[in-house]
Amino acid sequence: MRANEKVEIAIVGAGIAGIATAYYLSQKFGFRSISLIDHRPAMSYTSAQSGDNYRNWWPHPTMTEFTNRSIDLMQDIAQATDNRIMMMRRGYVLATRRHQIDELISDLERGYQDSSLIRIQESDNAQSYIESLGESYSSNTVGVDILKNKELIAENFPSLSQEIRNIIHVRRAGDISGQQLGQFMLETLSAKNHSSDIFRRVNGRVVGIEHANEYRIHLDEEGATKTLCADILINAAGPFATHIAGMLGAELPIKNIFQQKIAFEDRLTVVPRDTPYCVDLDSKVLAWTDEQRQSLTEDEQLAWLAKEIPGGVHCRPDGGVRGKWVKLGWAYNTNLSEPMDDLVNEPYLDPYFSEIVLRGAASLQPALSAYVDKLPERQHHYGGYYSMTEENWPIVGPMNPPSSFVVGALSGFGVMAACAAGELCASHVNGGELPSYASQLSLDRYDHPEFIRELRQIADKSLL
Repeated sequence: MRANEKVEIAIVGAGIAGIATAYYLSQKFGFRSISLIDHRPAMSYTSAQSGDNYRNWWPHPTMTEFTNRSIDLMQDIAQATDNRIMMMRRGYVLATRRHQIDELISDLERGYQDSSLIRIQESDNAQSYIESLGESYSSNTVGVDILKNKELIAENFPSLSQEIRNIIHVRRAGDISGQQLGQFMLETLSAKNHSSDIFRRVNGRVVGIEHANEYRIHLDEEGATKTLCADILINAAGPFATHIAGMLGAELPIKNIFQQKIAFEDRLTVVPRDTPYCVDLDSKVLAWTDEQRQSLTEDEQLAWLAKEIPGGVHCRPDGGVRGKWVKLGWAYNTNLSEPMDDLVNEPYLDPYFSEIVLRGAASLQPALSAYVDKLPERQHHYGGYYSMTEENWPIVGPMNPPSSFVVGALSGFGVMAACAAGELCASHVNGGELPSYASQLSLDRYDHPEFIRELRQIADKSLL
């Protein structure tokens, strides 16, 4: 970059949200002269830690509509690229040992706003139930199937615990390669450089921002300070979004919580490759020996491991039907974190996490217990920040000062929501007509305290 350069739009943050915003600014609205700023390689920070899942169920119709739009856009890309983004639609399974699930059904009805999309499967040979859809990413099967029959559950999900009494199988859901999605968008944007359009990746750390008639973004490029001028600034800085907002004299209601995952080679093939993403809804006390439990109880730092832990442990095959790896996660951490610059050497990584999540996941998929004391050598323990609001909804839209925008707080759903979030932010920049969910996903919602209180009552359910 030259010492002082001028562009039309500067986007701070080269994660999936920033990339998707640049993509739709260019592809849908024809904006030219876009710079994407980050001192790291694209898709290398929190976006690299994604679980790569998607779903269209949320306990509120606004988020359902929003993610439905994102899935539409991802399917468009899958179709245009011969499914380069490896989109699959096996569904999203919520499992519980509870017999009474009226509250869960109410959540489904509130989210979908259409009771015909909720199918109760109580017969052991339910003809209307369609099994998982393998590697297909397009299907007319929508809504959710609720399996309330023990034999039907055992037939279709034989790897799950025999204690499971109800299965909620969300059908417009599955997994996708977030890295391939981001790379496709970057390649499409870079191809513009051969025409009159200009898209540029700027490798620099933002160290200051001034605003008068334009934005003057001061960057540290390998020790040299340079300035990029822009008419419009978009804050897509992920866990650092509040830091960038602070440079503008603005505040954002975003907090960061570090969550962890493990992935390993399933050399014993204990998780069937056609298994959907499975979430255990039930809280649990981990299965320790009496001696282990006594030892944990006597340790002030570890005593919590002998107590009940909230539900949400999840598991899915990784790499499709021909892959060999599985991913496990459990977002039980509630401690706030200050984002660190280097996730590779992240000090928040808990050395006990692998054993904790394996013991938790084994209560849902018992065969995983084979790995509790002998995790394969080929394994990866990693983590990333859930950048989130108290109600766990994204913030997409204008911020202060004028001509600045934010696309952030995509906690735990960054890849699945990126296309719709990028399109929505680009629509705000372009002006004109906005989708029906635009206001509720912007900072405007905080002008309605009753609405915010309602959302915070269901926030935990959005983390599943």
